[in-house]
Amino acid sequence: MNNNELESLIRNVVERLVDDSAPGSATPKAIAFGADHGGFQLKESLKEHAGTLGFQIKDCGTFSTDAVDYPDFAVKVAQAVATGQCRYGVMVDGAGIGSCMAANKIPGARAALCYDISTANNAREHNNANVLTLGAGLIGPALAKAILKTFVTTECTEPRHQRRVDKIDALLPGGIRSEGF
Repeated sequence: MNNNELESLIRNVVERLVDDSAPGSATPKAIAFGADHGGFQLKESLKEHAGTLGFQIKDCGTFSTDAVDYPDFAVKVAQAVATGQCRYGVMVDGAGIGSCMAANKIPGARAALCYDISTANNAREHNNANVLTLGAGLIGPALAKAILKTFVTTECTEPRHQRRVDKIDALLPGGIRSEGF
């Protein structure tokens, strides 16, 4: 795939990432969830909480506490968001760091590791993050639920922040930037 084809693909993905409250929106009010074995229990708790917030749930796995590799599930979550199947993604592993790194390899995903309400608010308001990563070994269920609620109820509405998000989205793999820089 050459740079022009990749730029076109990225633009198409970004165009599908529209606000789910907009009429005729292509993105459903759904959240993709994923976890490795260390995040499985917290993922299950967060899925239930998201349901009470009115979201449809797409479970990308894992489905037990058997040992698995977090990148496999982080990619599935990020792809569900990047393709417009889900408005948001949530990935839980031991620390949340590796899943964030893996999810950010998918064009159209903007993953953020959040460890408190303030980082969740900032990730959405300033960076329009669409994938939340959490560390099950670092935060408890009550805090994780508060972070999730903040993440899905905060919008990026300030034009100066959106301008910066647009620059992030225009970055191409390998550090090559598209036109406009």
